[in-house]
Amino acid sequence: METNGNMISEIGWAHWLARWDAQQTGYLPDREARFDAMLTVLEVLAPPDFVALDLCCGPGAISQRLLARFPRARSVAVDLDPILLALGQGALGTMEGRLRWVEADLCDPSWVEQLGESRFDAVLTTTALHWLPTPELVRVYHELGKLVRPGGLFLNGDNMKFGPHLPSLERVARSVRERQWQDEAFAQLGVENWAQWWAALGQEPALADLLAERERRFAWRSPDNPVNAGRDLQQSALIEAGFREVGIVWQRFDNCILMAVR
Repeated sequence: METNGNMISEIGWAHWLARWDAQQTGYLPDREARFDAMLTVLEVLAPPDFVALDLCCGPGAISQRLLARFPRARSVAVDLDPILLALGQGALGTMEGRLRWVEADLCDPSWVEQLGESRFDAVLTTTALHWLPTPELVRVYHELGKLVRPGGLFLNGDNMKFGPHLPSLERVARSVRERQWQDEAFAQLGVENWAQWWAALGQEPALADLLAERERRFAWRSPDNPVNAGRDLQQSALIEAGFREVGIVWQRFDNCILMAVR
């Protein structure tokens, strides 16, 4: 009888990664445009042999695209989700030794020590930090202020709420987002939504233990109630953390890239 490890190694990771990308693009039709904008910033401002931190990496979407575009770069991909880390490692591997995976919890301040590096030229993250409680997010930004070298970059691509003084802008953005995220919209595109993708992956017997561990780690998180600290708070926190230039560098409604230069 096969061991669980052997069964995991035989999972079609590339197939599941393709389905993940399709599902994510259903929520974010401009997903690739957002990735491209982030990499264009690196093309202009980062050295050719830069070292990047892929923060809350999931299955490594940023690292995959970054390392394909910049052949002299390296990336450290960090996340807590055991399933998405397994997916990324299974589908992408180490990309010829230029990609290193780290399992760590950003809510635990010791995550910085687990990275194995003390300085980064760039930190990139997408569609992830809105889950962090505001005090934890502010702490992480202060930690990034020490991890990013002077002149280095932080790029956060996410749906970020407009401030309370801009209710009409927030109303438009929310309306667009809700239309895109309806089940009917996914059915028209012929792709799975978030719940359907996870339900399908749950049919892989070899992943039962990892799925149970994932559920345990994220039991505190409500999928229908992300924190989403908003762009104003995030910009202020980054300035307080020592970043000297902070602003939105790309945007479509509330889907934007917050850029900070150390």
